[in-house]
This record gives sequence, structure tokens and C-alpha cells, in this order.
Amino acid sequence: MSSIETLESMLRTLKMYHTAENIDNIIEKTREKSLTNEKFLEEFLNEEIRGRERRRLEKMLKQALFPEYKTLSEFNLNEQRSLSERQLNQLKELIWLEQGYNIVFLGPPGVGKTHLSIGIGIEAINSGYKVRFTTMADLIHILKTQEISSVSRNKIKRISDSDLFIIDDLMFMAMEKQEANLFFQLINKLYGQTSIIITSNKGPEEWGELLGDAAITTAILDRIVHKCEVVNFFDDDSYRIKHRQSIFGSL
Repeated sequence: MSSIETLESMLRTLKMYHTAENIDNIIEKTREKSLTNEKFLEEFLNEEIRGRERRRLEKMLKQALFPEYKTLSEFNLNEQRSLSERQLNQLKELIWLEQGYNIVFLGPPGVGKTHLSIGIGIEAINSGYKVRFTTMADLIHILKTQEISSVSRNKIKRISDSDLFIIDDLMFMAMEKQEANLFFQLINKLYGQTSIIITSNKGPEEWGELLGDAAITTAILDRIVHKCEVVNFFDDDSYRIKHRQSIFGSL
């Protein structure tokens, strides 16, 4: 076994997998720069730290269950009138998350509500927060099957342990009373410990009709809007409609 192979084996024993995979490059870089022993050790350890941080971010992004990767830098502020650059920067800074605020994005399909929520979630992960994303339809399924499914129970646990929980398409469809009760129980459990981002194509005044119970609606709204910022996109045009592709092309 060569000295390099011996080093790789020792590094893997120490669970320094990233450094083990890149030991050749590290040694070559050390020779090119004629680094001292101290600088070599610093470079050696920094490589492992960077590798571990990349793996941590990759793992957290995977666990967040985003449907796609959309960053805030890709969000086009010029396409809508409801959010200023200053407000977008405030969302990006995540001070509201540290303070336990919720965010509700209201508006018709295609104005960027989901894009914003995913972008904020990615910013939160990059800052070390645990994030979970789900659609309302999937959440209802998880809540209804948690008593009989270990997979659903694990998902509920991960939601409860998260710093930020994103619910996409809230109130997209009417709920049965049992579903509304389960949803309230989850919101009540998260209240005060997990920030929530909600996207909805219905205003809060319409939630009661879809939840089917005025008392549950009031209780849910009370917990969500107690500390909450509401961004209303109902006056904006759909980005997808304005930028739709046509089979006819330009005339």
C-alpha cells in the first residue's frame, strides 16, 4: 500500500471522507505553494470543514423536500408591484425568523408565491435553519395517516422539529371537519416554536368557508396572524401568463 493509500485509509477511519477523496489535490497544492507544515495542516483541515459544510447543506436541502430549486436572486421584482426591493431584502435577512414571525403570501396562481417561499427556505437553510416544505394536499394526507403510517409520523416529527415550515397552496380545496381539526392541532403544536410560511390563492376572509368550521378557522387564524406579515399579490398579473410559450411563435 502506498503512502497516499495509507493516508486515505487513516482519514476514512477518522471519518474525514471529503479530505480522503481529495488528498492528492491537497498534497499537490501544498507542493505548488511550498506551504509550511502549519499552513499545510490549516489547508488540510479547511478542506474537510468545507466538504462537511457542503454535505450538510445538501442533506438539509434534500430533507426540506422542495419541489424545485428557486433562489431569491432569480425572483424578478419588476414583474409585480406588491413587493419592494427593501421588503425582499428584509425577508432575505431572516430577522423575522429569529423573532418567530410567520409570513402569508396571498394571490392568484403564477405571481411567484411558491418561488418566494422556496427562495426564503433556501436562504434559511444556508443560515443553518431546519426547513420543511409541503403542499396542503400532501399535508392533509400526512395528518390523516399518521396513526397508521410510520412514514407519516416521521414526517410530522420532522415538521415539528423544523425552524421554518412552508405550506404551499393552503385552502386550495375544501376540507372535511376531521381534516380541519387535524390541521388546527398541528398549527397549535407549532405555535410559538416554528415559523410558518403560507401561500394561498384565497384571502383569510374565505378560509372559514373552506375549513367548514368558524371556530376552528378563528383559532387557526389567531395563531398564524398573531405575529405575521401578509404580502398580497392579488393586484399583480400572473408571471406565467405574461411569459407563456406559444406553439404559434411570434407573428
